[in-house]
Amino acid sequence: MSIYKEQRVGVLVDIQNLYYSARVLYNKKVNFGQILKEVVSDRKLIRSIAYGIKTLEGQEEKFFEALEKQGFEVKTKDLQIFPGGAKKGDWDVGIAVDAIKMSKSLDVIVLISGDGDYIPLVNYIQSTTGCRVEGAAFLESTSNKLVEELDSFTNISENKKKFLI
Repeated sequence: MSIYKEQRVGVLVDIQNLYYSARVLYNKKVNFGQILKEVVSDRKLIRSIAYGIKTLEGQEEKFFEALEKQGFEVKTKDLQIFPGGAKKGDWDVGIAVDAIKMSKSLDVIVLISGDGDYIPLVNYIQSTTGCRVEGAAFLESTSNKLVEELDSFTNISENKKKFLI
């Protein structure tokens, strides 16, 4: 892995992806602050954004505030509930747009998600901006193809004590 102190890093976190993976795999919560420290390492953090979904109950407000205290800019949108009861809430397009915009002025984008839907985004950024794209997630719930395409990958499962609460 090529890490240089002068690299400017942007970190984009798909909260739902990590939250549900941690809950399903380990019945634990994610320590997002520790993950941020790990992926940035000794480099220059320029911007870190966590993308979340707000529910009608609003129970996640304290969680979003905690993320802000750990150095994240938090972007939220409301959970969509369709007439049949189906629910949808994801930030894939928003994360992709921010990643493309930020990649023009950064050396590294770190995607904190295991979602294979990001593969075209990774390929686009690597081929058009020269920006490195790194990733971090639970390997068990991460697309193998995504891991292959990333410049480097941090498997959060390898250090559960550090990354889970």
